[in-house]
Amino acid sequence: MFKHILVPTDLTERDRKAMEIAVEMARCTTLKITLLHVVETIEDADTEDFRKFFKQLGKRAEAKLDILIDKYRKEGLEIEKQVLLGRRVFEILNFAAHSGVDLIIMSSHRLDSDNYSEGWGTISFKVGVLSHCPVMLVK
Repeated sequence: MFKHILVPTDLTERDRKAMEIAVEMARCTTLKITLLHVVETIEDADTEDFRKFFKQLGKRAEAKLDILIDKYRKEGLEIEKQVLLGRRVFEILNFAAHSGVDLIIMSSHRLDSDNYSEGWGTISFKVGVLSHCPVMLVK
């Protein structure tokens, strides 16, 4: 059914559950998983110092993704990593649309029942609403 799953991650423990679900799906069938981390950039921050800073953050993210992927590599699963610079929602949606992604699995937090309005601006909500493909939100 699904051939390419995208798992956006902020490299925190909270995203592990989304990765575990993607891996379980991959164990049952042949599919590709891409772990995506987006380094959020600052608008109009185009100085050399900022470029070096963002590049350093990207290298650090790649190293963390390698550690996560190595945990599953011995199982023979097809897992790739991608680190992008930019606005998170835009980069996630753009990558998914141009890379043949047919399912996005990402973590989400519970909405506060006393203050629902704060949850509408989350990355997971925006990706869920704007994505061209199905999105599975994991809590």
